[in-house]
Amino acid sequence: MTQSRRAVRCRRDKINGKGRRIFQMQMTEQSKRLAENYNAVKEKIKKACEQAGRSQEEVTLLAVSKTKPVDMLMDVYHAGARDFGENKVQELVDKIPQLPSDIRWHLIGHLQRNKVKYIVDKVYLIHSVDSLRLAEEISREAVKKQVEVNILIEVNVAQEESKFGTTTEETEKLVRDISFLPGVHIKGLMTIAPFVEDPEENRTYFRKLRQLAVDIGNKNIDNVSMSILSMGMTGDYTVAVQEGATIVRVGTGIFGERDYSKTI
Repeated sequence: MTQSRRAVRCRRDKINGKGRRIFQMQMTEQSKRLAENYNAVKEKIKKACEQAGRSQEEVTLLAVSKTKPVDMLMDVYHAGARDFGENKVQELVDKIPQLPSDIRWHLIGHLQRNKVKYIVDKVYLIHSVDSLRLAEEISREAVKKQVEVNILIEVNVAQEESKFGTTTEETEKLVRDISFLPGVHIKGLMTIAPFVEDPEENRTYFRKLRQLAVDIGNKNIDNVSMSILSMGMTGDYTVAVQEGATIVRVGTGIFGERDYSKTI
């Protein structure tokens, strides 16, 4: 090798080495920031539980990781998270094999019937069942794949036209109809509250969902549990915890703002 080639290689190695160091520094800073965010949310949940006379152990922090790259999920995983929520089936299916097997995956977005077959044997909990037809498809695929699927009934408590979910008035009938389906187990209710500046504005919706769960639970319907209330997001999760949430879905509060032009 000539002296000039050695010099070029030396410069290239220095550049590559510097690039790797910068990347490692960026990753370290990212890991630290995400861990701090995750722990800050956990601390706020703890304080909200104390205010409501609840144990922090009653509340699961669900890290909503939609559109976020795998390395960010790993950082939050190392910070202690084991429950991750995805909105889209394809993104969830793509991420699962790239991440630790002890993660509990939650499907929190609207689920189309033709996508059910891809996730019934992969998710810990489906939060967004809002029709008998969707539940029937989940049941068919569960029986076919010989798995048991836990679901929540999505309730549009605020009656927003832009949101999915059954009405509060129709929830009990839907619960009763689904309760007969094989391979499907209702574990509680979910709602998406309105996006508001003042989280106190959503307290009434969280309170209504909790009361609805209590009322249905008191009916002692076979194959139905009302042990899970999935409600509250980054802007209002502390209020949701005070009103009885057992799962809060926090994305921006942990990962930061999303860039929807990018996926994994």
